Parts: sequence; C-alpha cells; structure tokens
Amino acid sequence: MHAAGEHAPRIKFFEQTNPRGYGDALLRARPFAQSEPFLHLVSDHLYVSKNGRSCAAQLVAISEREQCAVSAIQPTRENQLAYFGAVGGVPVSRQPGLYEIRTVIEKPTPTTAEQHLVVAGQRAGHYLCLFGMHVLMPTIFDLLEQAVGQLGDDESANLSGSLDRLAQSERYLAARLDGERYNIGEKYGLLIAQLAIALSGEDRDRILTELVELLAKR
Repeated sequence: MHAAGEHAPRIKFFEQTNPRGYGDALLRARPFAQSEPFLHLVSDHLYVSKNGRSCAAQLVAISEREQCAVSAIQPTRENQLAYFGAVGGVPVSRQPGLYEIRTVIEKPTPTTAEQHLVVAGQRAGHYLCLFGMHVLMPTIFDLLEQAVGQLGDDESANLSGSLDRLAQSERYLAARLDGERYNIGEKYGLLIAQLAIALSGEDRDRILTELVELLAKR
C-alpha cells in the first residue's frame, strides 16, 4: 500500500543485446546500482527460509554488519557441482556459517573441487556452492568491465570469474543462511521446490499423507 500522492515503485529493465554471459548481463545494471552496495538474486532459483526471516534479509544483515561483499552458499553434494559455482575458503573464527572466500570456480568437476575447494568442517563429498544470492559492492562492476573487455567475439563472461578476482582484492565472505535454495532450471527442479514450500507450511501433514498415499499406489 502507498500513501495518497506517493509514486508506485517502478521496475527497470536492462537489455542484454548480445548473449555475452552472466557477467555481462549483470554489468548492464551498473547505472542503476551506481556507487551503492546492491542485492542480486538469480531469477531461476526459489529461496525458502527456515526461520520466518527471508533469506535476502538475512544476507543483507550480514553484509551490513561485516561491511563487505557477501555471497550466500549452501553445502551441496558433488554430483550437483555441474549446476553451480562453488567457493573455497576458511571458516571465520567464532562465527559459525561464515567463511572468508579464497577461490570461486564456476561449475567445477569433482576432481577440481577436491583439489581446490575443500573447506574445513564440511561432510565428505560436499562443497560450498553459490546460493544464487549476493550482496555486492560497486567494485564488482570494475572487475566485470575488465572481464568483458577481454572477451573475444564468441566468448562470454561468467560472474564467478569476477567473484574470484574480487576474493583476491578485498574482503569477501560466504554465508550459510537459515534456508534452502532450489534450482528450478534443472530437471524436476520446480517440482522439488514446490514440494519443499508445501512441506514448510501449515499443510505439511496433509502433503505428507498425500505423498505416502501416492507412493503406495505405485
């Protein structure tokens, strides 16, 4: 609701005229973000909080407290690495779920992850993969501009490459939020996300009962 005379919020679109990658797409938003920190969410993910406070609000609070860029992460099985960027780093002392990022690699193989992305405290075969949600400082745009400027005619820029360079130049954290992300771009991703949302709501018992009945009929 808006008070009388108050202008309704406007949605701004920034067109990516050529398919030059995720990094180039984000760079188009530079005039909008200007010199301010900004929240970036991947559009084909759904985010389900476990504590009543949105995942985005959790992440923004961490960034404001730590005064630096923060990417949300989620421990992920190695058979899912092909879908996500992943980070390597070290746990922050006395702050559970917070990590100093040292390396970011886009969709690493299990072998690459084992060599470069093992983080203390994770279960065997699990890695810290990007959640699809970031609070970034305007310095990321300089890094993205450099990456795009070095592209050949048929090349594209991913965001992970610039995030990796960000980790080499300034303090950059990864945070495990009290929530889950669901990639609706993968097979059955939307179905799994819908089930997760249903099971986290007030109709949980009904959904479980109907699932059991469905399975019993197979």
